[in-house]
Amino acid sequence: MGLDAVSLGRTGLRVSEVAFGTWRFGRENDAGEVEVGRERAHELLDAYADAGGRFIDTADMYGSGRAEQYVGEWLADRDREEYVVASKIYWPTREGPNGRGLNRKHLRNNVDAILDRLDTDYLDVLYIHRWDDRTPAREFMRTLDEFVRDGKVHYLGASTFEPNAWKVVKANEIARREGYEPFTVVQPRYNAVNREIEATYLDMCRDYDLGVVPWSPLAGGFLTGKYTRGEAPPEGTRGATDQQFVDSYLTPRNFDALEEVEAVAGEVGATPAQVSLAWLLHHEQVVAPITGARTPDQLRENLAAADLTLTADQFDRIADAK
Repeated sequence: MGLDAVSLGRTGLRVSEVAFGTWRFGRENDAGEVEVGRERAHELLDAYADAGGRFIDTADMYGSGRAEQYVGEWLADRDREEYVVASKIYWPTREGPNGRGLNRKHLRNNVDAILDRLDTDYLDVLYIHRWDDRTPAREFMRTLDEFVRDGKVHYLGASTFEPNAWKVVKANEIARREGYEPFTVVQPRYNAVNREIEATYLDMCRDYDLGVVPWSPLAGGFLTGKYTRGEAPPEGTRGATDQQFVDSYLTPRNFDALEEVEAVAGEVGATPAQVSLAWLLHHEQVVAPITGARTPDQLRENLAAADLTLTADQFDRIADAK
């Protein structure tokens, strides 16, 4: 079965129920080796498109711009209108004091660079990658509005690490007052163990009818089932080399949630990764979780989550385990 199309918040845009994230494209590891090169990137995009996927997520800083280049090269042989392409802007992509953030100089320079790398006339969604406390919200909302008016961008979004609902509200209220284009989609971290947005952020999204497109649906690999309570992390995993990952994820409460995910996976005949994605797909406020992969087979396995059906009881057990 192919991926279904769903509505992106209050926009009229229809997107695939699972988005494909390209953050590994062109990314160099500690040894200076590219994690996913051009050929593998195109194989992954082929696998996603073959499954009916049409919602591609990237950013100007992924692989120092190589991710957007790979996507642009792949799109060149396809009908651009069939695909919804989202990118993000904030982080440094060049040297200099104005080479980062949401100041007008950086935004105007980088949006054109993004379009050049993607070899496209427009972006379907442009996210601010992070909030910029140095730039007045009115300034960057006005600049983003200009991109929409100029036809360079169709919709605006906010990608956030810390779920500060008030900042999105502030920006959208400025947009409402000034007649600017508002944020209509948000990209927070959300999964079965990272639940910070449930405090107030999801309520804000409901009130403003914002589409929720979560990143890190597998909690950096923790929810794939490769970790076991009380055992040393397997060699080659983040848990074996990254102490911050250990402190953040290998906790008793997180293992409670993981073990419930694994129990449900056994009941429905699926992998923990598939159940973790399916849990988000069953969430009434989630539009499309963003999944990435290193290989086409891994991607196809993740996309099969769209075919899973969880009962209300199974959904609640995972929700209540954290």
